[in-house]
Amino acid sequence: MSLISVSELTFAYEGSYDNIFERVSFQLDTNWKLGFTGRNGRGKTTFLNLLLGKLEYNGTITSPVSFDYFPFAVEHPEYLTYEVVNEIYPDYEHWRLQRELSLLQLSEDVLYRPYETLSNGEQTKIQLATLFLKENHFLLIDEPTNHLDLHARQLVSEYLSRKSGFILVSHDRAFLDHCVDHILSINKTNIEIQKGNFSDWWLNKQRQDQYELNENEKLHKDIKRLTEASRRTGQWSHEVEKTKNGTRNSGSKVDKGYVGHKAAKMMKRSKAIEQRQQAAAEEKSKLLQNIETSESLKLSQLVYPKSRLAELDHVSINYGDQTVCQNISFLIEQGDRIAITGPNGSGKSSLLKLILGEAIPFSGTFRKGSGLKISYVSQDTSNLRGSLSDYAREQDIDECLFKAILRKLDFSRLQFEKDMAWFSGGQKKKVLIARSLCEQTHLHIWDEPLNFIDVISRMQIEEVLLEYRPTMVFVEHDREFTRKIATQTVELRG
Repeated sequence: MSLISVSELTFAYEGSYDNIFERVSFQLDTNWKLGFTGRNGRGKTTFLNLLLGKLEYNGTITSPVSFDYFPFAVEHPEYLTYEVVNEIYPDYEHWRLQRELSLLQLSEDVLYRPYETLSNGEQTKIQLATLFLKENHFLLIDEPTNHLDLHARQLVSEYLSRKSGFILVSHDRAFLDHCVDHILSINKTNIEIQKGNFSDWWLNKQRQDQYELNENEKLHKDIKRLTEASRRTGQWSHEVEKTKNGTRNSGSKVDKGYVGHKAAKMMKRSKAIEQRQQAAAEEKSKLLQNIETSESLKLSQLVYPKSRLAELDHVSINYGDQTVCQNISFLIEQGDRIAITGPNGSGKSSLLKLILGEAIPFSGTFRKGSGLKISYVSQDTSNLRGSLSDYAREQDIDECLFKAILRKLDFSRLQFEKDMAWFSGGQKKKVLIARSLCEQTHLHIWDEPLNFIDVISRMQIEEVLLEYRPTMVFVEHDREFTRKIATQTVELRG
């Protein structure tokens, strides 16, 4: 057993007032299959960069193994794939690479194609296969599922379940459950490690949160009771003290020594109650620090005057001589939540763009209701820059509601002052989703909305969609999200 040791790690970006990590200490076994989770902006990618030695920090990180990062930068994507592999690991043995490709169900002929012509899924598999060829290396795998279709995710998950010695950052619950045996979580106030998969960690977290909520309620009642007791005792002490200067029954003189002793005794009792109250308050302050806020979001969708919003009848989409999908037929009716599924390249995004009204070449029949208002969440976030306030005005949405939704999706108020160009990938996706939830629309069309978005935010988004039941058509490779949200599925086979 070899250990990666992190001791008293403290780090903040230059110019920032807040530490991302402050005196953090823990140990990782180099044989673990470690899932890495935490809300967007908590420092997952930053921690990986610290392990790689890319950032200066206080404290110590010691490791008996070297670190490799996925995805690695490909300097010459025009090279044949085997040449790209050779640049990353010149000493690899070809038979071992063949074995890894076989496990990933990838044919050897991809090695002799230009790397840039490979699909996202093929590139992901080639990179993982190359990195796992290295010995005495610990892999830092950063969100490998982005842009992978369901079939590719399942293959990569099966592959990783056979491996060990890695940290895996992923927000796909089913993916994590299948291929990790420990969870490293960045919470609000600490970092913790638990044995088990994501579902085990989430169940334990819910139990701990509920325990703390119950303890918080009990201590709150204790503090209230002790406060009232302290106030009553203080009043009694004051009243007794006043009698020192008065008279007793039948005008007899007051025994000031007795009264003073009695008042002091009551004051002592009052102080003891106050101390117990303070101790209970301090104990209460230790609770609830790592409970993630998951407040409900609000969505108001316009009601279309007709039950049917759109219809596709034997639609095929063709780009020149290439048919990307064919004979697609389905209705979009009020309240439907339709998931479009299929492998990458099967025409899912093209189908969404056709419904949006873009000039997509197609045959068959496509009808869309007149005056239909559609809100679109694109895969692309590269155009987001400037302030959130300016963006809200440009999009003609309620700025207060927009920011309230972002607050509930774990945006700090400090984020509201930043340029969106500096947001993480997950934070940018949350901006698009929050904007869509604010728009007055009849139909939501979302194209892979959850890429980069953390698990807890995904659960919040699920909750609002299940509560308000908007009409929507979406493409999403998160199996749990699709299973919970979709009322029907349209599968494209490519």
